[in-house]
Amino acid sequence: MEIQKNISLKDYSTMRLGGPASYLAIAESQEQLIEAAKSAKSSNIPIVVIGHGSNIIWRDEGFPGLVIVNRIKGFEVVSDSEFGTYVSVGSGEVWDTVVERCVKLGLSGIECLSMIPGTAGATPVQNVGAYGQELSQTLATVTAFDLESLNMVTIPASDCNFSYRDSIFKSSSKGRYLITSITLMLSRNKPMPPYYSAVANYLEQHKITDASADTLRQAVMTIRKEKLPDPKVTPNCGSFFANPIVDNSLLLALEDRYPSVPNWPAENNQVKIPAAWLIEQAGFKDYFDQESGVATWPIQPLILVNRSGDSTTKLLAFADEIKAKVKHQFSIDLVMEPQILPS
Repeated sequence: MEIQKNISLKDYSTMRLGGPASYLAIAESQEQLIEAAKSAKSSNIPIVVIGHGSNIIWRDEGFPGLVIVNRIKGFEVVSDSEFGTYVSVGSGEVWDTVVERCVKLGLSGIECLSMIPGTAGATPVQNVGAYGQELSQTLATVTAFDLESLNMVTIPASDCNFSYRDSIFKSSSKGRYLITSITLMLSRNKPMPPYYSAVANYLEQHKITDASADTLRQAVMTIRKEKLPDPKVTPNCGSFFANPIVDNSLLLALEDRYPSVPNWPAENNQVKIPAAWLIEQAGFKDYFDQESGVATWPIQPLILVNRSGDSTTKLLAFADEIKAKVKHQFSIDLVMEPQILPS
C-alpha cells in the first residue's frame, strides 16, 4: 500500500474544496486499513478515514495527518430465514450499489435510501435517512477497528446511540472506530404504507397500488433526480443543514405569523420543520453568494452548491449568514450536516 505525501484534498470531497493532506493512503482491505492506522498511531500522526467525501468538507489548511481512503469491498448474504435476511457489506462499497443489489435480491428495508451518495461505511456515522427510512431501522451490527484497544470490535446497533442524523461515531466516540463493514437485517416482505408524502404522491400519480421495494426505489430515484444536483456534475455535499426539531410551543408561535408552516411529528412531543422552507423564507431561494462562489440549489435551497468557490472559509461564512438570518427570523438554530475536517 502506497502512502502519498502532500496530496490535495479537493478531489476527496464532493464540495471540491480544501487544502492538502500531509499523507494519504488507499486501503483496499481491512488488513491494509489496520496496517496504515497502526503505523500512523505509533508515530503519533492524526488519522481520518473517508469514503467518497460526500459528507465532508476540508478546511483550507488541509489535514496535518494521514487520510485513509476506504475502498474495502464485500457483499454477502450471511443468513436468510423467516425472521430476516442478514447482509454483510464492506465499508468501502458504493452505498447506492448496495441498495440496488439488495432490491434485486427481493429484500426491503433500505430501498428509500436509494441514490444517497457515499460508501456503506459512512451510513452509520450520520444515521443516513431519506423518504421515511433511516439506516438505524435495518442496521444489525458495525464491525470496526478500535483505535483505543487496537483490536477489531463488533458493535450492535443498540450500542450506536442512533438519533436523527447522529450516532456515537459522530459524537461521543468520534474518531475512535474505523468502520470496516456493516451488517444489515432486511426483509423479504413487501414494504408497507404509510409512505413518505413525496413517495405516496408518486405512487398515486402513476396509479400504483401495490408497491414493491423495486417500485419504491424507482420512485425515490425519480424524485431525487428531479430535485437534487449530481455531485459528479455540480460540486455539493447534499443537504447542508439538518431539518430542525423544535418544541410544539415554538411551532404554535410560528403559526401565528406563518399559518402554513410545514411540519411533521417527531419524538418527545416535538415537531420537525423543513430546513429548506426556513432557508427559502429567509430570502435564500436560488441565491448566489458572490463572495464565496457558493449558491443555493434553485429547486432545493437546502443544498449549497459550489459554483466558483475556492475557499472553505468563505463557504462557512456564507453558511453562517444563512444560519444567522434563520435564527433572527424564526428563533431556530440550523445545524450543518457535513463534517468540517479537521474538526
